[in-house]
Amino acid sequence: MNLPNKLTMIRILLVPFFVVFIYMDHSSVCQMIGLAIFVIASLTDLLDGKIARRRNLVTDFGKFMDPIADKLLVMSALIILVEQNRMPGWVCMLMLAREFIISGFRLVASTKGTVIAAGIWGKLKTVSQMIYIPMAIMLIPMRELDAEAHTIWDILTDIMMYVSLALTLYSGFSYVWSNKHHITDM
Repeated sequence: MNLPNKLTMIRILLVPFFVVFIYMDHSSVCQMIGLAIFVIASLTDLLDGKIARRRNLVTDFGKFMDPIADKLLVMSALIILVEQNRMPGWVCMLMLAREFIISGFRLVASTKGTVIAAGIWGKLKTVSQMIYIPMAIMLIPMRELDAEAHTIWDILTDIMMYVSLALTLYSGFSYVWSNKHHITDM
């Protein structure tokens, strides 16, 4: 269990704490604690990959668990955002569908002994989601500041949501297209 793998496991362990704080109370304090947990968990994603590549600590465990940890964190956040009316359900559904499709591709490839790493579009998708989710979490604290700031924040958050959705869809199509040989030769 090297350092990058420990960071991945920390990210997984942070998910329930994030969910509890975001879900249990809509007060600004709980939202800010949940936001801090999300940011810390997101930073572990950035760090584990950098450390693994820089120190040559890339493992099959890390290649397998890192995307799962990301999906647990992001999917939990998206579902809560829908439930709290901070995100349309159809956007969440498209984002989640992409994740399940890509996971299916990775599963099929792994049965053939191939581990498919994330491409640049998938990484950009993840970054955009890691920016959008904190913006959406901040909607409640922003409402408490003033109406004008909240309206501007709403617009910026919506723009980021659609950017994230576009990257999600494009990265999904790109991934499927680039890796279609893994399912077409079965």
